[in-house]
Amino acid sequence: MTISRLAIVNYPDPVLRKKASRVERVTPELLRFVAEMADSMEEANGVGLAAPQLGISLRIIVVDTDDELIPLFNPQILAAEGSQRGTEGCLSLPGLHGEVTRAQRVTVTGMNKRGKKITLSGEGLWARAMQHEIDHLDGILFTDLVHPETLYWATGDVDADGKMITRPTSLEEALRFFEKEARLKV
Repeated sequence: MTISRLAIVNYPDPVLRKKASRVERVTPELLRFVAEMADSMEEANGVGLAAPQLGISLRIIVVDTDDELIPLFNPQILAAEGSQRGTEGCLSLPGLHGEVTRAQRVTVTGMNKRGKKITLSGEGLWARAMQHEIDHLDGILFTDLVHPETLYWATGDVDADGKMITRPTSLEEALRFFEKEARLKV
């Protein structure tokens, strides 16, 4: 397999809705890809990225919520506890944010960079990021789970008090925006 495309793909690219394929074994090429995933995530100021977001339909994620990069191959959630509601965005839906309810604590299993099965547990932002990225592997976007009344665009501007200026939106309006953008790129 040759990996040649590393730009983050945006909705409505079909790869984002596809169930990703399992990784049979961790190869040097996949390890290079994981390093490039981490670079792409960092450049975009993200805390997680899934391979489908780079156009590669494989079950690979990277998460970095506390200065420790965690790459996982074939990740699965084994257990979930509690509930948290918080704001999410997505590198494949740039500028769009909204509140999503997720488990407060999760236990995840998968293969590490050496191809060994590992099990990790965490809570808060770490748990949210793991759930968000694993969802990507099954073609689920945060917009499928968002509380629609909380959706907004981050304008990139700040007011006189230094607060980010936002603009409310509807799910339909937001998705139409991305669909129009995709048509313009063709």
